[in-house]
Amino acid sequence: MKEPFWKSDRFVGIVITLFFFVAWGLRSSILESLERSAYDLGVRLSSRDPGDQIKVIAIDDDSIKNIGRWPWSREIHAQMVDKLKHAGAKVIGSTIFYSEKSVDPGLTWIQRLKSQITSSGVTTAEITATLAAAEQALDTDAVLANSMKNSGNVVLPMFLEPGEPIGNPDAPLADYVKRFALPKENLLGASGQGEDSATRSAINIAAPITVFGQSAAGLGHLITWLDVDGHIRFEPLVVRYYEDYFPSLALMIAAQSLNVGVNEIKVNLGDSVQLKNLTIKTDASLFMNTFFYGKREGNRPPFEVYSALSLLQDKVPAENFKDKIVLIGATAFGVGTTLHTPTGDVGGPVLILAHTVASILNQNFFVQPSWAGIAEFVFLLIVAGYLISVLPRLKAGPAFMVSLGILFALLVIELGLMKSQAMWLKLMTAASLLAIGHVLLTTKRFLVTEASKLRLDVDSAASNKQLAMQYQQKGELDMAFEYFRKCPPDDALLESMYTLATDYRTKRKPEKESLVYEYIHSKNPKFRDIQRKITEAKQASDTQMMYPSGAPGGAARTSIIPSGPGAPKVTLGRYEVERELGKGAMGVVYLGKDPKINRVVAIKTMALSQEFEADELNEVKERFFREAETAGRLQHPNIVTVYDAAEEHDLAYIAMEFLEGHDLMRYTKPDALLPLPTTMGIIFKAALALDYAHKNSVVHRDIKPANVMYEPTKKVVKLTDFGIARITDSSRTKTGMVLGTPSYMSPEQLSGKKVDGRSDLFSLGVMFYQMVTGKLPFMGESMATLMYKIANEPHQDIAEIKPELARQRPCISAIIDRALQKDVTKRYQTGAEMARDIQACAKQVGG
Repeated sequence: MKEPFWKSDRFVGIVITLFFFVAWGLRSSILESLERSAYDLGVRLSSRDPGDQIKVIAIDDDSIKNIGRWPWSREIHAQMVDKLKHAGAKVIGSTIFYSEKSVDPGLTWIQRLKSQITSSGVTTAEITATLAAAEQALDTDAVLANSMKNSGNVVLPMFLEPGEPIGNPDAPLADYVKRFALPKENLLGASGQGEDSATRSAINIAAPITVFGQSAAGLGHLITWLDVDGHIRFEPLVVRYYEDYFPSLALMIAAQSLNVGVNEIKVNLGDSVQLKNLTIKTDASLFMNTFFYGKREGNRPPFEVYSALSLLQDKVPAENFKDKIVLIGATAFGVGTTLHTPTGDVGGPVLILAHTVASILNQNFFVQPSWAGIAEFVFLLIVAGYLISVLPRLKAGPAFMVSLGILFALLVIELGLMKSQAMWLKLMTAASLLAIGHVLLTTKRFLVTEASKLRLDVDSAASNKQLAMQYQQKGELDMAFEYFRKCPPDDALLESMYTLATDYRTKRKPEKESLVYEYIHSKNPKFRDIQRKITEAKQASDTQMMYPSGAPGGAARTSIIPSGPGAPKVTLGRYEVERELGKGAMGVVYLGKDPKINRVVAIKTMALSQEFEADELNEVKERFFREAETAGRLQHPNIVTVYDAAEEHDLAYIAMEFLEGHDLMRYTKPDALLPLPTTMGIIFKAALALDYAHKNSVVHRDIKPANVMYEPTKKVVKLTDFGIARITDSSRTKTGMVLGTPSYMSPEQLSGKKVDGRSDLFSLGVMFYQMVTGKLPFMGESMATLMYKIANEPHQDIAEIKPELARQRPCISAIIDRALQKDVTKRYQTGAEMARDIQACAKQVGG
């Protein structure tokens, strides 16, 4: 009989293919994550020579230790510029934002004294000259500006805040800023307002103060634009600010090194940037895929880095900088932010700048050609054709070899083009379609075709026993029992059934264990210790009927692992339970293993029937599985992965990714706080994770240090327990305990109102406050007092707890104040907003 089309391998291949085509068209986050991983691998495999034209002056830990705390006097900056000028540096680029004036207290007194002497009329030429000399020496801004002007080749950064501008700017740009905007006639491809909507835009601009802006040879924006996973892969070469277009700092430094003015930089909107005879290919948003250089021969770094202290003490030969591009920036701990790239971590924005400038000048960047989308579609069609038309006709062995060959070819093409041509084709979607399609089709073929062959001889005793043992191995014990009972009851069979009873005991099914023992007893009453086993099984069954989840009292938190010698292994579903990891409010967490794929998991159990009243139990169970399914769809590097959720004997459980490390509670005490940069990095990653979850319509509802795991060696941050808080929303347990953590709840959550992602950001703000100060922002002697303070009273100002921190890092107080707003409309609206502010705060090196 011919198999129906909808049951055929071709039909399954068509369904899988359509699913992948839709995911490819919608730019699925999982597929994009695979593409990013392949891109990073391609970057690491590629090798290019960065050349010797770029040198880096690092404001490192040794420099700060010897020269003094940051920020330094502007006079020290001037000394560095003067030394580089005399050394013959071709271009001096800086990542330091000189956006505020630096006023020496002595200068203020000199100016006041000068005014008093002038008004009194008692003065001499000598006094006047002395005061003028003192005023000139103490005006460090003027000293630095004069050094920049004399050097004539200093390029400075501006900070542009990303965003879509609406209306007109609050104030016109200063002339010294406006002169570095690209001329309108150089924007090739422009046909009218709105034609360049793909170009990234900014809503605010922070330029150097006037005296520096007028002395600089160039200004360029310095925006560290992070990818969705927090890594840096690209550079926005041009950013639009209302009607003006500004080049990046890297582009301006490259132009200055080629003696090209801003009037000579041409932009092909949505395609490339022209710099003299260099063409830098970009995407539609004018982003360049930066080439990040690897180690040189002898494990040397790609760029020579000199300490600022060595420069100031003349310990570096001047000829090292002659006709070179010299970049100045911070790399010291707590001053220079460590950034992540496809080749690993780098020491600060100045080193990212070095890679970017070298990419531009060396023409080393990864390009997605205009035909890339068509090529990716064609490869998808080729794989689809193979799955639908060829694979169903091949036997298992040849099919595996052909599929493996095609998969290898896709990987070689993508990585080979990146390594040899610096060309990026996204072929991981086609590779994923091939791998998943092959597995599903071959699995379907075995389950349907091969299983049907096995059923042809089920009437024979040998086949029955074989099937019984197969089902037993797969954990389908009821089916195994059925087929065992169809076999002749010899001693070998009874021995197999004795093992089956032990499996039932491991599964905590004593009533089924008892049935097997009674069947054995009916066939051979003297078989081994069968009578004692029957008695033990009945006792276990009676105990389970009284206390389904363990012992009476605290059943939800009673371990399921039996004690005593010779105790069998316990399983939950398909997972083998190894040991207890800890106990929570509603159950025990175990270390488990999926024996089929040898994956270690953490298993969180919840005895719902022991915690909730019977009239709401069904609703709670439905919510449990619905929330677990939702959490399982979240795929983010900073969210714990949920693999499975099920129920066994009224014990609900979730199998999730097993994490090394520990939660953040240990870092909330005043004597155990993490370094400030580390804390900001943790909160930054948590905000990005929440932004991703909220965009996928998932609200956590219980953000707190205990629900954030941190592994300090690898700096891994993972949010856990998504959806768990919602399971108990507005519910009261049998013990009368309302679950949740009021200290971290938002005002709207405490009042029982409908909450959204902004409630999570309030909780994250509380956690940030606690990890910075070692105290909670709201405390009360009773639950009622605490809830009242959260809903009505402002939190204690950080300046009262840590005045030095508030003075040095006012941006931290500003971030926390906004996160802890009672009014949700004044709070951060998205995790991305909060992450951007944290990032901007972290990389403010002052000046």
